Amino acid sequence: MELPPPSVLAHVVDVHCHPTDTDIPDGFPDDLHITICAMSARTRDQPLVRELATRCPDKVIPAFGYHPWWAHQIALTKPESKRKHYESLLLSSSPSEEDLAAFEKVLENQPEPRLFDDILLEVRKNLSDFPSALVGEIGLDRPVRIPYDYDATPRVLSQFTIPFEHQLKIFEAQLELAVELKRNVSMHSVRAHDATMQVFERIAEKFGDKFWDVSVDLHSCGASAQMWKEFERKFCNVFISPSTIHNTRSENYKKLVETVSPKRLLIESDYYTISDLTSQTIKMLNTVSEIKGWPIEQEWIDEEDTDGVNTRPKIPEEEWGAVRRLESNWKAFLRGGHRPEQKILSKFKRFHNDWVSDEADEA
Repeated sequence: MELPPPSVLAHVVDVHCHPTDTDIPDGFPDDLHITICAMSARTRDQPLVRELATRCPDKVIPAFGYHPWWAHQIALTKPESKRKHYESLLLSSSPSEEDLAAFEKVLENQPEPRLFDDILLEVRKNLSDFPSALVGEIGLDRPVRIPYDYDATPRVLSQFTIPFEHQLKIFEAQLELAVELKRNVSMHSVRAHDATMQVFERIAEKFGDKFWDVSVDLHSCGASAQMWKEFERKFCNVFISPSTIHNTRSENYKKLVETVSPKRLLIESDYYTISDLTSQTIKMLNTVSEIKGWPIEQEWIDEEDTDGVNTRPKIPEEEWGAVRRLESNWKAFLRGGHRPEQKILSKFKRFHNDWVSDEADEA
């Protein structure tokens, strides 16, 4: 695939990828032509993402957090034993013989559960050590099924899902940490868009402007165009970043990209091998260019020199190409500090008053 020239690639950001899922090549970072946001998802990822960001701070923005696919490996309170922890999450009160046999196979490959308090302390420290780091990948996934062995090829899924309430507590606490520390968020949400909006409403009511100061990216979002309109209407701090690897599996993604406000759109690869991150991100850039009718720049025209002095008139926004538009969105995402319209704030105030009234009635 033909890539834009290096001067243009230097302004492309892959806002969500997993390069530590595979070995980092010796040639890194020479074969990385764009900026990437490297996600962590489970215990093994956290130090790898730290190492990658330390090795290449100019091209790698780290993200620290715990993904819902591994939420079952986290204990909210200290368990009696490893077995008791996984039994409490995965087995019903009257499991079948089939369930018991499958559970034993799953249990073999599960680590000792980690206390969530310890995990939050770890995430907090990583964020403190990397002031530009995001919180991610965190989120919710209703249908996720636990594999017998995540690292096996092929990966065979068991019948066990991760209780949604358990996921919800872990996600919401990490989101609250992001708001407390004013860190932007990369979020996974699969068949959980209503629950995601409810969490956002609770956090907005609890934290006020601190919530709106933080940007949230719904990565590889599979929401319908109608559902996205609801997100966009309610939450001025929420962005979306489609990926070729996931979104193009369905024709619905074209309608979704077409619907998204030009100022809320980002792009990502959601890929795992560093040598392919550029090409995978440019594939989505080409898709966005086609759907939105934004031409891709073939040269980069700087509006300022290194001293910050204007060397030419600013390019009118209506003449921006795809890369300049997406870069502007990314800068807005990083800046945060969004503020909703007054009518949205009034809705949250009514939500709060109703909640207080209900609590008083119960008392």
